[in-house]
Amino acid sequence: MTTIHIGSRKSKLAMWQTDTVAGMLQESGMETKISSMETKGDKILDVSIAKIGSKGVFTEELEDQLGNGTTDIAVHSAKDMQSILPEGFGLIAFTDREKPNDVLLSTNKNIAIDDTSHKIRIGTSSVRRIALLKHF
Repeated sequence: MTTIHIGSRKSKLAMWQTDTVAGMLQESGMETKISSMETKGDKILDVSIAKIGSKGVFTEELEDQLGNGTTDIAVHSAKDMQSILPEGFGLIAFTDREKPNDVLLSTNKNIAIDDTSHKIRIGTSSVRRIALLKHF
């Protein structure tokens, strides 16, 4: 039987997602082997991701493994992927989505994100969340 080699980041979330995918493949009768690694985005901790200045900071090393045949597939959070995939790569499957919610934490119980009667300051390091929040 052929073994499917799966590439993953070493983070707890990435390994949980990868174990889930490996379990699905095993339930279908396939054997799996997981190779985990730290990516550029995992190693650079003193600079915001937006300031690193390159695309695929959480995916590039895994894509390199796919490209050179070290792994057969890679498991990613969609939020970590580039908007446009590198040439030769494709999305082959999506698992069921778990809880997709973000939360707004505040010490002021009267704040609501859609209340435009006064300005509120929201902190985030996510470029995508910043873009989304500009619509409120």
